[in-house]
Amino acid sequence: MKKKIFIIAGARPNFVKIAPLIEAINEKRSFLEYKLIHTGQHYEYKMSRVFLKELGIPNVPKYYTNLGIRSDLYPFTTQIALMKKELQDIFEKERPDLCLVVGDCNSAVGGALAASVMKIPLGHVEAGLRSFDRRMPEEINRLIVDTLSDYLFATEPSAVKNLIKDGVGKEKIFLTGNVMIDTLLKHKNQASKIAMPKKLNLKDKNYAVLTLHRSENVDQKATLEEILKAIDEIQKKIKIIWLVHPRTQKQLEKFGFSGWIKRMGNLKMNAPLGYLEMLSLVSQSKFVLTDSGGLQEETTALKIPCLTLRDNTERPITVRIGSNKIVGVAKNNIIKESFKIIKGIAKRGKIPYLWDGRASKRIIKIILTKN
Repeated sequence: MKKKIFIIAGARPNFVKIAPLIEAINEKRSFLEYKLIHTGQHYEYKMSRVFLKELGIPNVPKYYTNLGIRSDLYPFTTQIALMKKELQDIFEKERPDLCLVVGDCNSAVGGALAASVMKIPLGHVEAGLRSFDRRMPEEINRLIVDTLSDYLFATEPSAVKNLIKDGVGKEKIFLTGNVMIDTLLKHKNQASKIAMPKKLNLKDKNYAVLTLHRSENVDQKATLEEILKAIDEIQKKIKIIWLVHPRTQKQLEKFGFSGWIKRMGNLKMNAPLGYLEMLSLVSQSKFVLTDSGGLQEETTALKIPCLTLRDNTERPITVRIGSNKIVGVAKNNIIKESFKIIKGIAKRGKIPYLWDGRASKRIIKIILTKN
């Protein structure tokens, strides 16, 4: 009989990571079958369905279920509780041989808790990443999922060291590379044909891309204001395209910053883009300003300078050998580092070990070998 793998996902970055896993499973369809359970955490078209469409992920009942547990309807603790309950019911009925979760969002925690209760083996893709900042909800999520996992698939050597330090048995840990980079390398040429900069009337390498969504940045008025002061100065020197997360948009309106932003003549606000559009835009940018973990990795793979608007990162390899730099949220430092890049003083970096487009194949090979 084929082994059944259930993949749990729900947030925008998850879909980018699971696409190559699904492809790798399909290559072994004589031995494996899968089902994607979308928790519904991200529900807007541009945050969810467009990714399924662009990345070729089927959303037909045989391969796909959507739980509809939307992040705008429930606080995060309720989200996780509902996901756990719904997933337990599905696991009880369909009894998968393995549950796979990716990343550090609430959907990963819900999946991990349900698998643990139902005694279903659990694999965590992107295991071992640590910011060592427990004020971040994502850090707590990582710790929970890693503790419950039976297979821990790491993207970089520091993650392996973190897991060993946490007491995880070496037999459970596998350095496999980065599935997000699998997707990037596969779709890079296709994305370039979209020519997103041209559609937005931008000149290649003459604009910056901004994303901002983490609660520690957008939920604190003083912090968000400090970042906006920096953006106000930077946009006087270079065009900035701000891809505004729905949550961030609400906070801008709540804090009364919308009028100020409209007066920034060289800042263009834009809704979130689909995956291919985003890849096209970032790959031709001068640099990226972000608090996103995924973009730190993608810019490293693209050798695009990245300034991370945080005081730490759970992806240290992007700083150690990649093109990423941690600049915090202080206005003067953000401005200083941005101006360096504008003047041509930029870190190019190198591509990390095993970020070669084959991470998903390694993960599925391990699953077949160990089961």
